[in-house]
Amino acid sequence: MLLVISGPSGVGKTTIVRALRDRLPGVSFSVSATTRPRSPGEVDGADYHFLSPEEFAARVDAGDFLEHAEYAGNRYGTLRAPVEAELAKGRIVILDIDVQGGKQVKRQAQEALSIFILPPDEESLLRRLRERGREDEATIQRRFAAARREIEEAQTSGAYDAFIVNDDLDRAIEAAVRAVEDERARRATAS
Repeated sequence: MLLVISGPSGVGKTTIVRALRDRLPGVSFSVSATTRPRSPGEVDGADYHFLSPEEFAARVDAGDFLEHAEYAGNRYGTLRAPVEAELAKGRIVILDIDVQGGKQVKRQAQEALSIFILPPDEESLLRRLRERGREDEATIQRRFAAARREIEEAQTSGAYDAFIVNDDLDRAIEAAVRAVEDERARRATAS
């Protein structure tokens, strides 16, 4: 099963994805490719597949990506071959991607289960962005504005099968696990 998880920065999706990996059997996490420079401590193939802009463009032209997008001047994408290899083993492959990528994947793989993680409200999201302590206020405001646009696009795109409000992390994780288990059961009875 291809599982798309999306949501704005600061909503807790990384924590939810980790919990899904821990709680569900047969789960793989797709490692994205990027043209952004490697940060200290990052490992090629584990954190990202680091590609030059030229290599990334050539692989787009060759059709090697399930989805790809540009964000903050860098390109990001999901390589098709590793995902297909894991799916062929009967695994659940999790893609932690933005709405633009989620829409691309849903167009190519309508059977993908797509979940969007929502904040309880805008004030909570803004507070979470500030509490991370990673960025200055101007950057936080840009991320917040982008998050508002992303939420609106997700809600109107028709690309998402489920929306989970992360107002309580344990409940949000349970809802995500339940959505995956329900989809597995539905597919098992359909085949």
